[in-house]
Amino acid sequence: MSQRTLVLVKPDGVARGLTGQILARIEAKGYTLTRLELMTPTREILEQHYEEHRGKPFFEPLVQFMLSGPVVAAVAEGDRVIEGFRSLAGATEPTTAAPGTIRGDLGRDWGEKVQKNLVHGSDSPESAEREIGIWFA
Repeated sequence: MSQRTLVLVKPDGVARGLTGQILARIEAKGYTLTRLELMTPTREILEQHYEEHRGKPFFEPLVQFMLSGPVVAAVAEGDRVIEGFRSLAGATEPTTAAPGTIRGDLGRDWGEKVQKNLVHGSDSPESAEREIGIWFA
């Protein structure tokens, strides 16, 4: 079943020069990148994207982190790409993410208020369509 998902290389991944490695892993898995843009997100985009977390203690630190530098936004397509990319990305916590995953191989805990975990991937077809609409309006 062909799907689309939003993939974000977060500011920490871009700043560390990992964008190419991350995108190469997506392509090596057999998914197709159909949209790709380097951008500095606005607060408006981030507030829409993270709407479900508004009011939670980590909301503002997360928005501030995502405003801290450029982000690479991509749309990846392929059979079961949502599940596949989330598996490729690894657990949210880089310290416990499995080796072989993006976060397990390239991420670590920096001891800061917000988890800098390199990438975001949509968690459902509905989220993917909503998020793609936000980032590629």
